[in-house]
Amino acid sequence: MDDRQGQPSVGTQQRDPQALDEGAVAAHLALHGLQMDRSEGALRLSGGLSNLNYLIIVDGRKTVLRRPPMGELPVGAHDMAREHTILSRLSRVWSPAPDSFFLCSDPSVIGAPFQLLEYRAGLVIQSDKLPAEFDALESRRELSHELVTTLAGLHAVDAAAIGLGGFGRPEGFFERNVRGWLKRCAALEPEAALASGVERLGAWLLSNQPRALEPTLLHSDFKLDNCMLDETLKVKTVLDWDMGTRGDPMMDLATLTSYWTEPGDPDCMHRLGQMPTANPGFISRAQAVEAYAAATGRDVSGFGAWRILSLLKLGVVFMQLHRNWVRGVAGDSHYAGFADLGGEILEFAAASNGRPI
Repeated sequence: MDDRQGQPSVGTQQRDPQALDEGAVAAHLALHGLQMDRSEGALRLSGGLSNLNYLIIVDGRKTVLRRPPMGELPVGAHDMAREHTILSRLSRVWSPAPDSFFLCSDPSVIGAPFQLLEYRAGLVIQSDKLPAEFDALESRRELSHELVTTLAGLHAVDAAAIGLGGFGRPEGFFERNVRGWLKRCAALEPEAALASGVERLGAWLLSNQPRALEPTLLHSDFKLDNCMLDETLKVKTVLDWDMGTRGDPMMDLATLTSYWTEPGDPDCMHRLGQMPTANPGFISRAQAVEAYAAATGRDVSGFGAWRILSLLKLGVVFMQLHRNWVRGVAGDSHYAGFADLGGEILEFAAASNGRPI
């Protein structure tokens, strides 16, 4: 097994002693009866596009300190308090959820709120590259279904039973998301042709609102690289819950399929490179939706509008990431093409109205 370790986003590990004020963290934890072993330092766990994660030792066990990124934060994202609220409860009843056992909501300690989570190790498949474990086509089909089954399992959790029955704002969920992402796109001041296309896309979404389903807990960014696999290549851990909420389960399914590139997709979806699903052996987006319907018994007839919404969201997110890079507050040269990529995803969303899966 590829032991790329970390929680929640895993990759190459680098010592980054200046990025985390270890003294301030240790002093704050001591006030709450927790002891940080400063002799081990803080090991930066890299991977993903935003949140900062450090491996530290607290009370003799490996622990992940997680905090938001630097710079301007999109509304609702990178919310450590939200993530802590979800994981401290969900981890009791759903094994893929890691436990969050401490929250510091005071930004004056290290410059932002942070939380402490249990450390887990495993295999994380990042981008569209497949490790040798998935050379067999059958293993890729099984991984496709494992993603769908895991999402169905999350949506089966009784939110009220773990104290999250009042979490989020599920009423008017679809329309609020449409208007919110349209507003965020407008704030980016895209060029006129793209702005006009997005305006038409928003009008289509608002006039094609699907029937709302019973709300469930939502991850809000469920995809392959937010899952950690065990030695049997099953999903062991689901990572990155800072945008979690309660709402229509179709939004999670649509988010997953927005990353689910297929061989015949336009170039922007292949440049997106978020999941390796364009490789032979993976099931199609339509098959994934059918598998979810079979696993949950939910009506997916209104799924098309949710998928278009998820593409709108994805395009805007990449444009926001590019803006932060231009301002020098996030990312590296890899972000240079994100504005074009985001714009092309928005164009793909507009072109997908007639074939939304």
